[in-house]
Amino acid sequence: MANSFLRTAVLAAASTLVLGTGVALGANSTADDAYAAAAPVSTPTPTVTSTSTPEAAAPATTSPVGALFANGSHFCSASVVHSDAGDLVLTAAHCVKDGMAFAPGYRDGVAPLGMWTVTDVAVAAGWTSAADPDLDFAFLTVHQAGNPASLESLTGANTLGIDQGFDHEITLTGYPDTTDSPVVCSGETTRSDTYQQRIACPGFPDGTSGGPWVTNGVVVGVIGGYQLGGDTPDVSYSAYFDDDIQKLYTSAAG
Repeated sequence: MANSFLRTAVLAAASTLVLGTGVALGANSTADDAYAAAAPVSTPTPTVTSTSTPEAAAPATTSPVGALFANGSHFCSASVVHSDAGDLVLTAAHCVKDGMAFAPGYRDGVAPLGMWTVTDVAVAAGWTSAADPDLDFAFLTVHQAGNPASLESLTGANTLGIDQGFDHEITLTGYPDTTDSPVVCSGETTRSDTYQQRIACPGFPDGTSGGPWVTNGVVVGVIGGYQLGGDTPDVSYSAYFDDDIQKLYTSAAG
């Protein structure tokens, strides 16, 4: 189910938005009730248990799935996707907002690898111009100050699946915005529209948007798309991953 917030297009011709350079993202959203009231959901400040600087790339130590934070609270979900630089995270386009950070493997209020600052955002032009639900995906570039290791070297990553069809047995993971641990479900995906897919998995409310749909290490969707991911916690949607997301990935990965 979606995090019920939607950003208005401000750069209709742009396919990449760079945070921190004065780009004004739309603000007439209908976020979760707490965000709409300008009061973030109250959750404990995550405990950072590891901020050490590795001498070299280490084996993956935590899950590539994590929570997106802003203003001290988590509000969406995301996951590391393979790239040469090892610094790309995949989420839903409707999750994009200013001041984001990613906490991979977040659980029970603990961020085992610390917080990774989002430095760049890539969304499709059709999303910024018209919030096209078939383009509800985004790539985030992340960085952790003082850490020479890539995020992917620490978490591992899913590979991006393009034109994989609609019928899969997947694992779906997301972070409800009222809890500090992820929910996980395994189930079968089906086609719901020309460029939309769905899955019936109970217990995926607001905050789980952007959570990855993974089959055999390949991510074939994220919670989003139709109704910003669904209007009940028990049925989730995703835009279909075709050449549109492939082009966006190529742009984001450089």
